[in-house]
Amino acid sequence: MHVIYNKWPQLANDFYKMNYDQVDFKDVDHIVFVGMGGSGALGDTLSAILSKTKLHICVVKGFHLPKTVDSRTLVIASSVSGNTIETLTVLHKAKKVGSKIIAFSSGGKIEKFCTKNSIEYRKIPLLNTPRTSFPIYLYSILNILNSIIPIKKSDVLESISLLEKTQNKISSNNLTTENPSLDLAIWLSGVPAIYYPMGLQAAAIRFKNSLQENSKIHAFAEDVIEACHNGIVAWEQKSRTQPILIQGRNDYRKTKELWKIIKEFFSINGIPYKEVNSVEGNILAKIINLIYLLDYASIYHAINLGVDPTPTKSIDFIKSKLT
Repeated sequence: MHVIYNKWPQLANDFYKMNYDQVDFKDVDHIVFVGMGGSGALGDTLSAILSKTKLHICVVKGFHLPKTVDSRTLVIASSVSGNTIETLTVLHKAKKVGSKIIAFSSGGKIEKFCTKNSIEYRKIPLLNTPRTSFPIYLYSILNILNSIIPIKKSDVLESISLLEKTQNKISSNNLTTENPSLDLAIWLSGVPAIYYPMGLQAAAIRFKNSLQENSKIHAFAEDVIEACHNGIVAWEQKSRTQPILIQGRNDYRKTKELWKIIKEFFSINGIPYKEVNSVEGNILAKIINLIYLLDYASIYHAINLGVDPTPTKSIDFIKSKLT
């Protein structure tokens, strides 16, 4: 797994520049991203990129399409395995309502469904596991849907350039005290409580999921603003929970004020916490570099626990029963 993670910057660059057949959908005013697990993280990331456009965006992680889906909706479905039952179910429903559709997978039932029904489909390879394949899928989609996802080429290239710098700091070639992913993994000994601002939700939820899949531990994530109206009270009781604060370099001024207050609260109450800051750059650069750093922390944490991060037996059990 770590060998592929070390290649993330190169993979991102290669698949963004891949000679795919691009596709342009006309008259789209609503985009629905469909996917579970790692593909759900793709949806969260693309939703963040599109959040300041006039398009209506939503992410579906389940079996049902929103009732607002119609012929002006583009449904973007992703399943790395190609056999995710939730995504397949939504694809069937999207076809019935007559929405525009494009699907991405490494093959499987989704490829067969799209071929049979003349649905736009692009095949993208699986490397090791769906979660390690994240940059391949993200940058392939940015390539193929260039006309739909309005992000500047310079912003995409900036995100890749910053990935290279992050790689030098966090990779398995730098097992030193200067490695921020390793430092976070060594610090973590309890249950992580991951706090984030809305714009970085994709990175926080992905980190929670990666800790659960790679480290095999419980973790939870909360929007920091909402947590200040409820979740913060839980810290009045002693526990093994450890707060991790995921912050953007240019968070909204009131959010920055809130971060300062929360840190003061933790310090007064003797609660150790860890800060993880985004890189300077556009929203794609912030999210992908945070995901890279935090994913690697979950792998190091798994190794510290004596756990193999790759297999996910519990997920295999659920999938074997769900038809």
